[in-house]
Amino acid sequence: MSEPTLTKTSARPAMNTRTVTTLAMLSAIAYVVMLLSKLLPSVNSFLDFDFKDVIICIGGFTFGPVAAAAVSIVVAFVEMVTISHTGPIGFVMNVLATCSFCCTASFVYKRRHTMRGAILGLGLGVLMLTGVMLLWNYLITPIYQGLPREAVAAMLVPVFLPFNLVKGGMNMATTLLLYKPVVTALRRANLIPASEHSQPRRSSAGYLLFSLALMATFVLLALVLMDVI
Repeated sequence: MSEPTLTKTSARPAMNTRTVTTLAMLSAIAYVVMLLSKLLPSVNSFLDFDFKDVIICIGGFTFGPVAAAAVSIVVAFVEMVTISHTGPIGFVMNVLATCSFCCTASFVYKRRHTMRGAILGLGLGVLMLTGVMLLWNYLITPIYQGLPREAVAAMLVPVFLPFNLVKGGMNMATTLLLYKPVVTALRRANLIPASEHSQPRRSSAGYLLFSLALMATFVLLALVLMDVI
């Protein structure tokens, strides 16, 4: 998204200011979404569904994976110093979970700037989130939960695996539903530049139905995990 050579120097400070402003705004929104997510029932009393990844992923799709990582760290740090009771360990786990999903999705979408690229990136992000958190839950959860490692290892497949798949799937579906309207609103507010990539309109309805079906599926699975139904 480069500017012509003659105008690049003068336009760059304005672009940087606009980018920082937008990322700060997305960080604040992500924090509020995280607070609202705390109202949802937990799984096994300590695993929380968190939809802040949707906002961070939208920022990553717009500004790239480095921006997604930066917002992830900022939001996780603010959470740690305000409402979290897990300290630095919870901060690390929070950053790992969000970055594994959002940075993976953003990296793929940056390479394939299409709706199919978004779906592919988000799908890979769900898999990366699930794999990374299986490893780190095995390593870290015994420390801050005070559980024997054998007990945590026994929970990996029946608890952590489905939880992270469902959490990632809901965030994937929500990102697909909200990305276009949110980015359109940001462009109208002149907070991000106009897109240089055009998307075919004819497939929009199909992708919308796909996103809604995906959301309905993972919401039902989440209700099962939370023992609501």
